Amino acid sequence: MTVAEEAEKYGLHRVGARPSLVDYLKQTWSRREFIYELAKARVQSQNDRNRLGMLWEVLKPTFNALMYGFIFGILQGGAKGPDFPVYVVIGVFLFEFFTSSMTGGAKSITGNTALVQSLAFPRLALPVAQVTQGILTLMPMLLVMFIYAMILGTTPKWTWFVIIPLVLLFSVFNMGIALICARITVHVRDFTNILPLIGRVLFFTSGVLFSVDRILNQWPWMVTAFDYHPLYQTLQIARAMIMDNAVYEPRAWWVVGIWAFATLVFGLVYFWKAEERYGRAD
Repeated sequence: MTVAEEAEKYGLHRVGARPSLVDYLKQTWSRREFIYELAKARVQSQNDRNRLGMLWEVLKPTFNALMYGFIFGILQGGAKGPDFPVYVVIGVFLFEFFTSSMTGGAKSITGNTALVQSLAFPRLALPVAQVTQGILTLMPMLLVMFIYAMILGTTPKWTWFVIIPLVLLFSVFNMGIALICARITVHVRDFTNILPLIGRVLFFTSGVLFSVDRILNQWPWMVTAFDYHPLYQTLQIARAMIMDNAVYEPRAWWVVGIWAFATLVFGLVYFWKAEERYGRAD
């Protein structure tokens, strides 16, 4: 009998061995309290490091909305459309959640080397905690976003509550992106150096600051391509639910939903396949 067979006989398993995907998910779920507490502790720690605390999480997208809104408002002229300030605020605030999930997820394994090497737990918990942290940060940001919308003249309505299922779908999509980026960074550490560039490219090409129908109407094929853009369609749904004059195609929900769950499934399997590698992170 080989050593491996002898170990199997007595229920001994190799340290860091990858469990089945179902067991992996069960182990992660059993640590849901740890994930939440870790996310909450990081939010508190992040606020403690800032003199303005949680207020800074709101001021950052506010300053971005003011700066980019002013610049792109001038550049677009009459093509920017009605209620442009609210349009920009919604885009910038929601895109901030995506950015934090992508960049935070990328560093969730490599940035916690001591934790990964010293404790036995499914590494999936780390990127999940990162996205959970983003959700906790997003909650007050959404409240402020609605306040800004009212200050800028938007009438409150029941459709504002649709932001809840939309944020849930958006969180699923961001989770998949975070898992993909987390594994890539383990294999290619320099990936974190180009993430800011990727984030900026997505920021300027996802309709955060402009309406595709107005700016790209001379290129119908580009407008059609944006019909399948998950970030753009997420923002379009949010704007249609919040703003007074914005509209969207109902099939946008299908686009966002399919992208969200397809990205999550791919990201989950892609991340799980390298579970044994994470235990050797250095």
